[in-house]
Amino acid sequence: MIVLSCSNLRKTYIVDTILDGISFTVEDGDKIGVIGLNGSGKTTLFNILSGEVEQDSGDIYIQKNIRIGYLKQHTRIESQKTVFDECLEVFIPLINMEKELRSLEDEISLESQKGETKRLKHLMEDYAHLSEKFMSLNGYGYKSEIKGVLKGLGFSEDDFDKEVNILSGGQKSRLSLAKLLLGRPDILLLDEPTNHLDIEAISWLEKFLKEYKGAALIISHDRYFLDNVVNRIFHIENRKMKIYDTNYTNFMARRKKELEIYKKHFEDQQREIKRQEEIIARFKSYGGEKYHRLAQSRQKLLDKIKLMPKSTEAMKAKIKFEPKIKSGRDVLRVENLQKSFGSQQLLRDINFNIYRGEKVGLIGPNGVGKTTLFKIILNQIPKDDGNIIVGHHVVPGYFDQEMSKLNLDKTVIDEIWDENPSFDHYKIRTILSQFMFIGDDIFKEISSLSGGEKARLSLLKLMLSNANFLLMDEPTNHLDIDSKEVLEEALLDYEGTVLVISHDRYFLNRVVDKILELTEEGIKEYLGNYDYYLEKKNEVLDEEDEDFGKTKTQIKLERKKERELLEIERNRKREIGELEKRISEEELKLEELDRLLCDPAIYENSEKVVEITKNREEVQKLLDDLYDRWITLTEG
Repeated sequence: MIVLSCSNLRKTYIVDTILDGISFTVEDGDKIGVIGLNGSGKTTLFNILSGEVEQDSGDIYIQKNIRIGYLKQHTRIESQKTVFDECLEVFIPLINMEKELRSLEDEISLESQKGETKRLKHLMEDYAHLSEKFMSLNGYGYKSEIKGVLKGLGFSEDDFDKEVNILSGGQKSRLSLAKLLLGRPDILLLDEPTNHLDIEAISWLEKFLKEYKGAALIISHDRYFLDNVVNRIFHIENRKMKIYDTNYTNFMARRKKELEIYKKHFEDQQREIKRQEEIIARFKSYGGEKYHRLAQSRQKLLDKIKLMPKSTEAMKAKIKFEPKIKSGRDVLRVENLQKSFGSQQLLRDINFNIYRGEKVGLIGPNGVGKTTLFKIILNQIPKDDGNIIVGHHVVPGYFDQEMSKLNLDKTVIDEIWDENPSFDHYKIRTILSQFMFIGDDIFKEISSLSGGEKARLSLLKLMLSNANFLLMDEPTNHLDIDSKEVLEEALLDYEGTVLVISHDRYFLNRVVDKILELTEEGIKEYLGNYDYYLEKKNEVLDEEDEDFGKTKTQIKLERKKERELLEIERNRKREIGELEKRISEEELKLEELDRLLCDPAIYENSEKVVEITKNREEVQKLLDDLYDRWITLTEG
């Protein structure tokens, strides 16, 4: 069933046409990736579909009673409520319905004391109808649903009682996403939903969206995410949209072939235009009325040629990292590093080595201390204990996730020129054009740049530093897919060493040859890319490899710790088994109570209905508690 269709949409801002001739349909259950360069009109399209911006021309058809939910890229909730109470706002109609049921129960209880009255019969009918509706809307399970979504998006149970106003920007964005998903609109419009999620939360969101019954249009530069979720691609380029009924990888394969054909036709057209211009110039040089008319005739034909726009492939940034000097073999050694903030220990027993030429990915959940580790390595914050040993001739360069090294009050050209005063004007403009700062763009104030433009400028500064050890904190966050691919190629060609924090699994697969996983217990090393890490993460290491090089005391202590952990695991599994048994028993009770409530004859006895309903609520509450405990244990 078609839930949304658009025909010939057009949108212009002042003199710039952003979208032109955009037509498409969306069917119920579609999962659509909307991709294109930054500034190509993706967010403008979402603003039009959500009704926030009006199109200049074209038609939009939305099926009757269809609800659209829109997650903006920079959504921020401001509220004095707790995280959990903020999510309860989504279920206000259900909460009011629950209050109405309680009120009806009280009325039925009072009225039943008068005997079988006509009003009692009406109250019972109203109660039966409302109770059925309440159950169909998951009235007894919405609190568990809230907990499940919040946990899936990376909130701990301790976060549930935190006031929304004290949350970080990333947490507020995740809360906005949680509320939208809990509302279950018929069509989801998601603008960069993975931006503030760690890998575990992204994986949870992928599963949620794949199982989501409604339609979803998703602006995303996360290629791994797109491959796992979408079944269609809407590609916006040069104000037009082209539709591909496939996932991202297959889209890219088809797109590559199309670009090869387009490039050939574009070059053929450019050659023909040049040939005609040379003929026109030659006719004009001959002089005389005859040749003048021939030149005019040729020019008219030339003017009628519909020029093919340059492919966006020709508009990619050009990045090349070149270390000025070669570092020693040992680039970085971290030994027994410890770091606490107040009573909270963030980093404990951190040990790892990085060698020249390695491309290393640092991964872990949000808040585990990845950025803190970077800042300790760079001497921006002090360590509590341990050693940071930087190797000989190591020149570090840092890409900051917040891009705080940019001077917001400067223009683009001044930001680069002030740090490289020996460059002449031509060289500065050439370098900036390689990073897609062309024409008047170079005179823009940095404060007015988009996230993607700031990221490109930060990468340019990093390139000009000639560092031989790049520390990069989420370098792909604000980049479009084309820019990500350029960065990947540059890092693959780079002869220096890279340590990169990233939640971009596609990027990690292409670039890194070693993964460091940071957890609350410490750090673990995997000698491969992200797919290798996934494959090996749950494998038990061979006992001989585990014990190699260790003293008897170390082995003894580890065996003791293993036994303790084994005992904890046994207790956990035993409790899970007991919980599952109790859950089965309570579910049988619930089914029996539901069967009784479905019997029309039961409604002839009002007191019995109230009694059964209250019993059902008690059983449902117990089931919710049992499931919550089961989820906690199984996720642990």
